[in-house]
Amino acid sequence: MVEATFQRGHIVLKPQLVIDRSSFPNADDDYTPAQRRVIDARLAKSTEDVKKGRTFGPFHTADEMIASMERELKKRAAAKRKSKRAR
Repeated sequence: MVEATFQRGHIVLKPQLVIDRSSFPNADDDYTPAQRRVIDARLAKSTEDVKKGRTFGPFHTADEMIASMERELKKRAAAKRKSKRAR
């Protein structure tokens, strides 16, 4: 493999390093089949959430993200208090 460039009226050929990526470890080697099934199920659920719009953001600043998180925490705390009163 070579890279060909044109510089100052000349064609310059530079050898390129070819890497066999199949010899690199990947995540499939790190998990048992049972762990992989759990991970795949969680990924499928999160993909479904994104497709159905159950997401937050996008945020343009970290302050926007923090404000959103604080609002959600307040909502959850209020819902928790409400469910305790209903018992």
